[in-house]
Amino acid sequence: MISETPKQKPRFRLHPVAILNSQRLRRSLMDTYDQKSFYKYIIGIILLLLSIGSLFYTDKLVEELEQREEREVQLYAEGMRYVFNSPFDENFNVVFQVIQDAVNFYQIPVIYVNENNLPNPNKNIEFPKNAGPAERERIIQDKLAEMKLEHPPIPVDLGKGRTGNIYYSNSFLLTQLRYYPFLQLSVMLLIGYLAYLAFSSARKAEQNRVWVGLAKETAHQLGTPLSSLMAWVEYFRSDPSIDPSIAEEIEKDVIRLEMITTRFSNIGSVPTLKEEPVTEIVTNFISYLEKRVSSKVKFSVFNQLADEQTALINKNLFEWVIENVCKNAVDAMGGIGEINVTLQAPPNTKEIWIDIADTGKGMSKANMNKIFNPGFSTKKRGWGLGLTLAKRIIENYHSGKLFVKSSEIGRGTTFRILLNANIIE
Repeated sequence: MISETPKQKPRFRLHPVAILNSQRLRRSLMDTYDQKSFYKYIIGIILLLLSIGSLFYTDKLVEELEQREEREVQLYAEGMRYVFNSPFDENFNVVFQVIQDAVNFYQIPVIYVNENNLPNPNKNIEFPKNAGPAERERIIQDKLAEMKLEHPPIPVDLGKGRTGNIYYSNSFLLTQLRYYPFLQLSVMLLIGYLAYLAFSSARKAEQNRVWVGLAKETAHQLGTPLSSLMAWVEYFRSDPSIDPSIAEEIEKDVIRLEMITTRFSNIGSVPTLKEEPVTEIVTNFISYLEKRVSSKVKFSVFNQLADEQTALINKNLFEWVIENVCKNAVDAMGGIGEINVTLQAPPNTKEIWIDIADTGKGMSKANMNKIFNPGFSTKKRGWGLGLTLAKRIIENYHSGKLFVKSSEIGRGTTFRILLNANIIE
């Protein structure tokens, strides 16, 4: 028969099998994230290789087509030289007509400038409808200036020391082909980005289903033993030979378990948000938490908020976030150190900042990027899910943010929680 209250509350210890299972789950979660990163890199490399191959192949086509157009213009120049220096030959006139047709076929803009530096005639120069002589002359001069920058002129020997020049620019087809790789690359990047969004969305939905199923199943499994424990509490109270304080202590633990069950039940469903006084909730919960962690950890709350400052939050879930971040800090300090909680509302913003700073071992930049990934933990025990849940609760349910504000090896880490503040009138 139990006749006296234990001097110290017994600590709950995980069975070695439970520890092993938690490590396996943590590794599984980390492997899932590593595989996701691996697939992202593979997709990115494939898209990069396809893009580079497309750029090289198209560049080769552009170069060949550019050389062909240059040969066509050279033939055109040679034909003009023959026309200017040879007697009329009907057969050659037919050949020259074929050369002109080739220039027209490739739509190569051409302007001939005679020995007097007068541009005339021209080929494949587009003019607006109803354009007058002055307008046509201006367009030709503008186009000629562009051609001089694009290609060197091809001289035409007119005989007797006279020389004309043929200026030309790339055809519309060649211009399109030159810019096509960049358009193709943009389309491929867009397709890759959309594929990544679809993949990430599917993975996120899958993970959410796992989270919700795990949370609700945990809450369901806790329900039966909680009912049994409550019955035992009533039994102990009804037995006068048992110290009443034992029943009271057990009831406190049962109430605590009921709160945890409620938290898990809220995962996956839309939580009810209410206007709550932020300072009061944080201060009261820190006082509650301080009594249940190592006595060698000192908690301090520095409040810069107005007492009437409120925010839309779910109290149970929000306290869970504070608990997870603070317990992570306690573990980082090895159960010895200080945790400073600062509440403030920066001017000209509609935000509340809650900074939770510890004097622990800090973390590297690499770990800062992984700290919220499911399964990531620097401890041998645990599932590595506490901070992941905290981030989801703040960002998915409270439309806020949770991130590592700063961390320094050997000096400690500061987490920041951002909440949307209700405006005080």
